[in-house]
Amino acid sequence: MGVVWSEGEMQKKTDVNGSSRRRDILRRRYAPVTTAPDAPSAPLNRWVTDGVADEPPIGATVADGLAFADAASNRMVMSIYPAPDRAQIRELAQAWELHPVIVEDLILGQQRPKLDRYGDVVFMAVRSARYLDEAEEVEFAEFHIVMRPNAIVILCQDKQWIDGSPALGVDESGDRRFDRRVATLLADGDLLKLGPRAVAYRMIDLIVDGYAPVLRGIAIDQEQIERQVFSGDVAVAQRIYRLSQEIIDMQHTTSSVGEVVQRLQNDFIRHGVPEELRAYLEDVADHLTRDNSRVAEYRESLSQILSVNATLVAERQNEDMKKISGWAAILFAPTLIGSIYGMNFDVMPELHWAFGYPVALLAMVALAVFLYWVFKRSKWI
Repeated sequence: MGVVWSEGEMQKKTDVNGSSRRRDILRRRYAPVTTAPDAPSAPLNRWVTDGVADEPPIGATVADGLAFADAASNRMVMSIYPAPDRAQIRELAQAWELHPVIVEDLILGQQRPKLDRYGDVVFMAVRSARYLDEAEEVEFAEFHIVMRPNAIVILCQDKQWIDGSPALGVDESGDRRFDRRVATLLADGDLLKLGPRAVAYRMIDLIVDGYAPVLRGIAIDQEQIERQVFSGDVAVAQRIYRLSQEIIDMQHTTSSVGEVVQRLQNDFIRHGVPEELRAYLEDVADHLTRDNSRVAEYRESLSQILSVNATLVAERQNEDMKKISGWAAILFAPTLIGSIYGMNFDVMPELHWAFGYPVALLAMVALAVFLYWVFKRSKWI
């Protein structure tokens, strides 16, 4: 039987391990949540029989849902927590008899994409991504999926859905019964007959499909940066570094989610999941492989762009130094003549010569003009 920690015990555990755990966690960006923090966020529940989803009775608890699912092999329960809080997680942990490590991960959040199995319970952490074109940033959202043979729970840790919309919102009709998130996950009745794993596949498929627009946005910005580099824009370096960070974050996400999909494929094989569902998951794995390749190409290409930009900057600095050196030499020539005749020695015949002053000026101008001609011919100025 699983152990459920009290809030005080969990707080102690968080204080001891929280800081060290967070150091190993990928950087995430949080979208602004328009819903008030204290607003109630009841989970969206569906009881499924033979691929047909219905709303549960009013007042049904997590335990009631499990009892419904356990009553027949053709039943399943799905729940989406738009903004999970500690009380909801404790109720879920108690009803599902969750392992303490899963409970800790659900409460703390900020997990790398991963898949862990504890008995008949599978815990997955995955991350969606969307590209903010104006800010040129990739925004990530974390989702936790807890699955058992006849039930699945999806927790929106960042209080937003895959497309970046607030998870607490409802569709335009204002009716939770037709919530688009539920409709998206439960659209295919034939697929739902395969159980919670089909919902998990659908969720991961939606997340992976969301990576393609992100990569397109990165590719467009990279092309713009290339043109900016060769146009001589001095402000491009900061943009290169910023986009490099986004690509690194995206590469961490796609590679980690790829590992999750690989482990899920192995789990499907071990537990005799139908070939149809395994084929769907293989397609997701193929998409992730392509995404990983594209991200790696973008990272390598941006590294080359950075090298080219550094070379161009060095060339421009070298040209600037040539100009500075040339003008310094031109100005040094009259300064040298003037300093000689400013030494105030007693025996300097030129000082008493009637043409000494105009000759000195003429020598200054002539030497400056000569040096200007030399440097101009050498393209130093």
